[in-house]
Amino acid sequence: MFSVVLMYMGAGAVAGLLAGLLGIGGGLVIVPMLVFCFSLEHISPAVTMHLALGTSMASIIFTSVSSFRAHHKRGAVEWPLVRRIVLGIFVGTFLGSCLAARMSTGFLKGFFVIFLYYVASQMLLNKKPKPSRQLPGALGTFAVGNLIGAFSSLVGIGGGTLSVPFMTWCNIPVHRAIGTSAAIGFPIAIAGTVGYLVNGWNAEYLPPHSVGFIYLPALVGLVATSVLTAPFGVRLAHSLPVNRLKKVFAILLYVVGTRMLISLF
Repeated sequence: MFSVVLMYMGAGAVAGLLAGLLGIGGGLVIVPMLVFCFSLEHISPAVTMHLALGTSMASIIFTSVSSFRAHHKRGAVEWPLVRRIVLGIFVGTFLGSCLAARMSTGFLKGFFVIFLYYVASQMLLNKKPKPSRQLPGALGTFAVGNLIGAFSSLVGIGGGTLSVPFMTWCNIPVHRAIGTSAAIGFPIAIAGTVGYLVNGWNAEYLPPHSVGFIYLPALVGLVATSVLTAPFGVRLAHSLPVNRLKKVFAILLYVVGTRMLISLF
């Protein structure tokens, strides 16, 4: 068991470093790494993607807290927006996890591959949304929260890939959009974790030490190291050519996505 935890600690260290260095959501790295590690453990393919998504969500609970606290100290969190969007986030994320629990691993892998290709293209082209409007009203914010939450639960991320472009599009400065996204990641992770835990409680083919669709050895290893390496990645970001690194990482995402796509056949 100790060697298994060490494997996931290594995965967490890499995920935390890349998340801090490139400013990407940890789940974007964690999910494919977990799928690979689960195959090494010979966990049933029928539940590998579900376990990867649920475990990723659970790990984001811990990493998002340290992240949004740091942004809050710098006054970079739009708390009024967080309060307005949080209900939609909870509803959308929980329902999204319920939907994911009823989907096949093949479908979830295909959905995640499309998401990887999308993010890689955005990073490679360095496309940024044009800020052109203000935040929507209460109903519109609730609907956006549902969309961000549902999509995030289907791909096991904290929502930054969607929430940051949405906020910058609504004329919120980028640094405040990133800080607010970190705060929004916490309710996404809570609702997603509960959803994957409840919906996977009596699932078949789960490995030992699983709680629903959350694999505890992987969770312990991920949290133990990703929280430590993410700040180091942030420091590196100030001394390395991040734009060039993002292009290299985008190519890596294409490779990972293509490999996952091939595995479907």
